[in-house]
Amino acid sequence: MLQGKQEILFVMDPLPDYIVEKTKEYAIKMHESVNQLYGDKPYAVHLQMVYEYGLKYDYLIEPSLKSFVLASCWTHDLIEDCRLTYNDVKEKLGFTIAEITYALTNEKGKTRKERANEKYYDGIKSCPGATFVKCCDRLANIKYSKNSGSNMLNAYKKEHAHFKTMLYSEKHKDMFLEMENFLFL
Repeated sequence: MLQGKQEILFVMDPLPDYIVEKTKEYAIKMHESVNQLYGDKPYAVHLQMVYEYGLKYDYLIEPSLKSFVLASCWTHDLIEDCRLTYNDVKEKLGFTIAEITYALTNEKGKTRKERANEKYYDGIKSCPGATFVKCCDRLANIKYSKNSGSNMLNAYKKEHAHFKTMLYSEKHKDMFLEMENFLFL
């Protein structure tokens, strides 16, 4: 697991396409098993949106990591929301997907700010592919909030400057531009 500001490098062959589909099925099943909803919709709606953003911006993903990162679009909330552990995810889906999923798991905290603290963002930045998935997740949440009239849109507006300070890179510029278009235009 990630400790401090270490950077973990993954050198592996891409996953076969059917593994991404199996990962999707597993993630949806796990969220259903805990009755996780996305507003008043099945949680699969959120996971599908995150994955679609992954496909939209897949040109930003290191080719050797593409399948792992796209699979992680489906798994990014498994540990946080489904009572699964890092080892559960690793055993079922392998090391790389478990690392990305773990990096995207909030810290303990009573508020959103405490749960998304500096340690959380450091873990994301040190795990290849995790920043990309987090940006896909944020884009999906912002778009859904805007389209559904959710009050969460105001939270994302207030958090955006900090979120950008913590995760922005030129590599992800296009994703941040889309976030800002949703939030401020």
